[in-house]
Amino acid sequence: MKLRQDHSIELAAAKAGLSRATGYWVAKDPRLPSQKEEPRGSRRADLLAQIFDAEVVPMLQSAPGLRPVAIYDEMLRRHPELLPGIRRTLERRIRSWRAIHGEDQDVIFRQVHEPGRFGLSDFTDMGPLGVTIVGRPIDHLLYHFRLPWSGFEHGHVILGGESFVALAEGLQNALWSAGGAPAYHRTDSLSAAFRNLDAEASDDLTTRYEALCAHYRMTPTRNNKGVTHENGAIESAHGHLKAAVRDALLMRGSADFDDLGRYRAFIDEIVGRRNATRGKGIAAERPHLRDLPGQRTTDFEEVIVTVTSTGGFTLRKVFYTVPSRLIGHRLRVRLFDDRLEVFSGGTQRWLRKSEQPG
Repeated sequence: MKLRQDHSIELAAAKAGLSRATGYWVAKDPRLPSQKEEPRGSRRADLLAQIFDAEVVPMLQSAPGLRPVAIYDEMLRRHPELLPGIRRTLERRIRSWRAIHGEDQDVIFRQVHEPGRFGLSDFTDMGPLGVTIVGRPIDHLLYHFRLPWSGFEHGHVILGGESFVALAEGLQNALWSAGGAPAYHRTDSLSAAFRNLDAEASDDLTTRYEALCAHYRMTPTRNNKGVTHENGAIESAHGHLKAAVRDALLMRGSADFDDLGRYRAFIDEIVGRRNATRGKGIAAERPHLRDLPGQRTTDFEEVIVTVTSTGGFTLRKVFYTVPSRLIGHRLRVRLFDDRLEVFSGGTQRWLRKSEQPG
């Protein structure tokens, strides 16, 4: 049409790459094809017109969390004349209504990780894998540590459940394996330290956990209770690591091990292979980690017990026997995740936890 301002229809059409007939057709009606189309009306009656505002909207207002499929089922129950094909239409209208009138949703900001900044710890249940020691099922967790920037991870088999001792031992093993400590250490609200504890015990373990992080010059942080996505960099990694363990067990042909040490070596080998695939990233992050201290700090809980006339003592609801000559003596017990170290003066005796195989 711009060429038509200075040229004839034939010449303007030729310059625009159109035929002569198309040029006359455009000159007769210069509107675009999209402007000539009339909106197509609905080919079928709107079955939801009478019930959406009257019945569906009140349901959405009274129960904001109600799923569209539940509303769909209820509408079919109330109105048998409705066809099953209305489901998608109903879902679209509910979605549109919620976009305007619905409640605000949580906003999740994408996490941008920096090398050497964060280390994440969490525990995951390994029971569904069906691992056994000499034929006996082993009820255990896996302590899982990860550096999200490079993907470095460390796993440690835990027998005694989530506890501060398990966290301290697993975390220190991970840091020494990584060759350095991150600036911040994050857990999921420290459930490992505070589960089933009274206020006084929780305060004590808070102090111990802060001292553990201070020993490695890490700042302790935690995500909000119940908000797992804030620890998503390790929550999602749980599934990948457990899937790798499951595959390795299937390829091994058996989930039974001769002793706990061999099972732990099996886990270490799997984690080591996964770290090997990220070797360049781990090597690049290592210079950004903080130097490790000269030695580890305590990763056990120390308790003083008295040997009773029954020839033993009770600790954490478990009764342990000792030589009868120690009846009446006070013993110093170091409680680790998978063993006890018992001291009587300068004499030490090792006791493994009897409720676990191996």
